[in-house]
Amino acid sequence: MSARILVVEDEERIRVFLQRGLGFEGYEVETAPDGKKALEMALNRPPDLVLLDIMLPEMSGIEVCRRLRENGQTELPILMLTAKEGIEDRVAGLDAGADDYLVKPFSFEELLARVRALLRRAQPSQPQVYRFADLELDTGTRRGRRGEIMFDLTAKEYELLELFMRHPRQVLTRDVIFDRVWNYDFGGESNIIEVYVRYLRQKTEAGKQPRLIHTVRGVGYVLREE
Repeated sequence: MSARILVVEDEERIRVFLQRGLGFEGYEVETAPDGKKALEMALNRPPDLVLLDIMLPEMSGIEVCRRLRENGQTELPILMLTAKEGIEDRVAGLDAGADDYLVKPFSFEELLARVRALLRRAQPSQPQVYRFADLELDTGTRRGRRGEIMFDLTAKEYELLELFMRHPRQVLTRDVIFDRVWNYDFGGESNIIEVYVRYLRQKTEAGKQPRLIHTVRGVGYVLREE
């Protein structure tokens, strides 16, 4: 069965282009011209992936994304589409729960590559529990535990922590983290990694637990004990 994609775009020309192009590639495509309609459609009949423009009538794409996550659509792949190029907008979209981000104008080939990658990532796999010291990450529930303290994770927090847990004691450079977690370059001036490392530290160090995610100055980060 082909994957079903919801395209949310208020510009009719782009909406029709995406519908035709994705349909030609074998996907089942539904469209919505505004945020309110998109939220209703996605909650009533969840698609396999959402292509979501940020600048929308009725309700912004960021608000649509946030409400989808709050209403239980935590595993639904969401790819943000926008003409905005500022780092702040990218961070806002990811903080709302988006999985990836594509700036207009974009090539259709790159869009297809992102779509395929997100759909592959969404395929269910055999759950397992990663363990390092007293830190655990359950890939089935996508929740973490440090000692007796359980904590929830956003989509990007989970991916970043999973990367650390799969490579304990190995120094991960910023370039590697960008490539494995975000799949594209935010640019050398971005502090997106620092922001998400800080989020993870707040959760994994709750209760004054000793630090496990350490900064390797000028290089990147490493998961290790003191």
